[in-house]
Amino acid sequence: MLATLNISAFRQFMATVFSVIFFLVAIMLTFLAGEALFQGLRGQAGFTEAVINSINMAIVALAIFELGLVVNKEYACKESEDHIIIVLRRTVPRFVSIVCIALVLEGLLLVIKYSQLGLAGNLNYPIAIIISTAILLAALGVFLRLTDNNPNSHNKIFLNENEAQAVNGSMECMAGFHQPKPSNGSAH
Repeated sequence: MLATLNISAFRQFMATVFSVIFFLVAIMLTFLAGEALFQGLRGQAGFTEAVINSINMAIVALAIFELGLVVNKEYACKESEDHIIIVLRRTVPRFVSIVCIALVLEGLLLVIKYSQLGLAGNLNYPIAIIISTAILLAALGVFLRLTDNNPNSHNKIFLNENEAQAVNGSMECMAGFHQPKPSNGSAH
């Protein structure tokens, strides 16, 4: 008789395997970032380019490490959150923010590189990367706003109830201040 495959155990095993792969790749990229920085310090490569490349590799390593953490926590652990929106609201912003940082740095690196080489015609590529990053951040904001449990929470972020009443009262007062006063029948 064929052994029945326990889907949960298989899922945990595969999540652990992928987490380990992501962690190993992140460690390798971290060492490569250190090596690139060391080569820049020794003068084997341009110092500015070596620093920017090492920072770029370190941020990519951080993004891959974060992905490994998310996979490990959300799929390999036995206790998992039942509501997928809660899981997504917890994990997506961290990962997307790291990816956005990596993309912006890559775009800035390309701007510097093309400017130094006199290739101004190629600046549309880094500009497209930076604009895409801005769109990604805006989409993240829309996602977080649409998945918010309390749709009115954005109005009361920093105000308690008394402060909100005071603000509303002052707004009403300001609105009344700009209204034209009724005429009493005498024209000057």
